Amino acid sequence: MNTTQFDKVRTGSGFFAALDQSGGSTPKALAEYGIGAGRYSSDAGMFDLVHAMRTRIVTSPAFAGSRVIAAILFEQTMERDVEGVPTAQYLWESKSVVPFLKVDKGLAPESDGVQLMKPIDTLDELLDRASRHQIFGTKMRSVINDASEAGISAIVEQQFEYAGRIVAAGLVPILEPEVSISSPRKEQAETLLRDAIAKNLQALPEGEIVMLKITIPTRPGLYAELASDPRVLRVLALSGGYSRDEACRLLARDPTLIASFARALIGGLTEGQTDEEFNARLDSSIEQIYQASVTKRTASS
Repeated sequence: MNTTQFDKVRTGSGFFAALDQSGGSTPKALAEYGIGAGRYSSDAGMFDLVHAMRTRIVTSPAFAGSRVIAAILFEQTMERDVEGVPTAQYLWESKSVVPFLKVDKGLAPESDGVQLMKPIDTLDELLDRASRHQIFGTKMRSVINDASEAGISAIVEQQFEYAGRIVAAGLVPILEPEVSISSPRKEQAETLLRDAIAKNLQALPEGEIVMLKITIPTRPGLYAELASDPRVLRVLALSGGYSRDEACRLLARDPTLIASFARALIGGLTEGQTDEEFNARLDSSIEQIYQASVTKRTASS
């Protein structure tokens, strides 16, 4: 494990950029960027266009390790180049941004108020490729729609089961059990989630470390004890469908979290913008999210 990257993830000031839209979410991301479905006729064409968008983001002067701690990549992004250099290598060597990789294969149908992850049947091979690309860690997402104790327990157990395999491969896993912001019992679901995570943390073998990525909780500080647990490297917050302004407002209230935003990061960027316009808009977005993350760090010190 790269100790410089480890220290940056553990103590760095800033946030994580989630650039890991997959096949299901890419068309919407492209549409918001100003590229309609009529511009591509195949998945290959679609992924070429989204890689061009991501390349424009990560090569922007606004995107740098002074405010962006890490970036979460889609599998195809890891396998592509930026300015002639493999993406993960470019991020670290040119931008001082730590590379992570999304490894889940999407969500299973809802059952018991939750959506587990589909089986990650290519995980070992994917982790091997990630190691060759010098990826630091991984991310995997499941979704909680209601305060179902049995469903939430199943979600967390699945996350920790895969986490053990990821740790064994030498990478640091981010567990992302997202609580839907439209859940009718969001606060109750979050309390159940906190307790289930705490229980599974207690059972971790000595020396194992994980990260968490969660919905900004209704009650600020709900995950404070998890954030201070020595087995938890960092706790991240997803924007979850909130606007950037609302996500940053909520994030700044909670001293235990830093941002890991996707839509809230790239919203307002369009293909038709000049480089000056694009870079200015991205800089403004990054600064707003950075300040919300730094505000909470200051509040916790």
